[in-house]
Amino acid sequence: MAAAKHFLAFDLGASSGRGVVGILKDDKLSIEELHRFSNGPTSLNGSMYWDVLGLFREMLEALFRYKKRYAAPLNGIGFDTWGVDYGLLAKDGSLVGNPYHYRDHRTDGMVERVGELAGGRDVVFNATGIQFIQLNTLYQLYAAAATGSPQLEIADTLLMMPALFTYFFTGTKVNEFTDVTTTQMYDPRSGTWAIPLLQQLGIPTHILNAPIVQPGTIVDRLLPEIAEMTGLGAVPVIASASHDTASAVAAVPAKGEDWAYLSSGTWSLLGLEIPQPIITPDVMRYNITNEGGVGKTFRFLKNISGLWLVQECKRIWERQGAALNFGDMMREAEAAAPFKAAIHPDDPCFLNPSDMSEAIVGFCKQTGQSAPSSRGEMTRCILESLACTYRFVLDSLEMLRGKPIDVLHIVGGGVQNTLLCQFAANATGKPVMAGPVEATAIGNIMMQAIATGDIGSIDEGREWVKRSCDVVMYEPQQTAQWEDAYQRFCGIIQAK
Repeated sequence: MAAAKHFLAFDLGASSGRGVVGILKDDKLSIEELHRFSNGPTSLNGSMYWDVLGLFREMLEALFRYKKRYAAPLNGIGFDTWGVDYGLLAKDGSLVGNPYHYRDHRTDGMVERVGELAGGRDVVFNATGIQFIQLNTLYQLYAAAATGSPQLEIADTLLMMPALFTYFFTGTKVNEFTDVTTTQMYDPRSGTWAIPLLQQLGIPTHILNAPIVQPGTIVDRLLPEIAEMTGLGAVPVIASASHDTASAVAAVPAKGEDWAYLSSGTWSLLGLEIPQPIITPDVMRYNITNEGGVGKTFRFLKNISGLWLVQECKRIWERQGAALNFGDMMREAEAAAPFKAAIHPDDPCFLNPSDMSEAIVGFCKQTGQSAPSSRGEMTRCILESLACTYRFVLDSLEMLRGKPIDVLHIVGGGVQNTLLCQFAANATGKPVMAGPVEATAIGNIMMQAIATGDIGSIDEGREWVKRSCDVVMYEPQQTAQWEDAYQRFCGIIQAK
């Protein structure tokens, strides 16, 4: 490659957003964080929303900073975000209301109501291949339709969250495949929206009019006013793998087929990359999902409530006056006695409690266990329970696939939690390859470079990642003790 190429990835998570510059030069990829900004829900009158205009303002700031810091032209811009949430546009293109946050309580009880109205959960699963979580777009829209939301009456177009930001910067309305598939409203067999299911539920389908494009598609260029204001010119805006997990999986430095991935952060997403969705009664029973991936693959995975539990405990303890950082919490956890209690991280009581530590104590009491009595014990309980959940899900994936997995690749911010990485190896009995930390931003940049022709394929992109990023191996330890702990964990979650 004669000249370095520069790409800007906007990577938005549940608590923060970042503008990350990726530079391709001399057969390696380097990344630099350009701008970090806060993100999170805003509560108003009992509902939770995203501040999308504030996020847009911060992303504009990142463009100004790029122009100030770099002399090189910008070769592409891409967005990735969490899944399931959306914005609605009126016929004139204006935003209809504030987009809801997926943890808003309006979806409470909607999984059951939708299942009944559709004629059974199996009907919903057969039409979409997606696991049942109340935060899915399907239940958000059903809740809006069932309560007569005036927003739906006004709405002309639905854009998923990364598509909404693409629209803000280009004026072009498209939705991107990997993010659309998180909605539980997309039929992976037909390759389009599950219109019959949505009509049966009374969800308006005319709003699903934006074209669905594949990851690695050049959507448009910066709006003229933004191009002029920032001084960057007509930069291509690219639909990367716009669901953040899809971007993270794109950057997994793996070869062959016998590997699993764990995208570790606020959520833990554990799964396999497969060529076709697997939609069977057993898959539904294990609540496994089929989400879109890069290269026309599917992410056969399980959503697990990840380090959210640790983050929420930290928030509560700080509110109570403790001065904490995650490093201190992990040292306390490592020093705590092992296997004192176990929890089911995906129990509904942990979805959005007012006090996570109290919710953990309550779960332990309900299941006849001695509750953790210190911060270290509670943090260790969460990490051990997550690792056991990884084992349970990995065993399920191997059974459903009909073939064993040789190695578990962990990517994302959770890679920095070395205690959890070691626990994952211990619990699963698999070697763990941990890295890269910045997998989501790297995958976003990689798919942009594929769109512009600067990287030839996904396999080539993964080779770029191998050459450019540090990866740490964790071998299983204390396997006998962990096997005993896992059996106790299974008994607890089955009894609950």
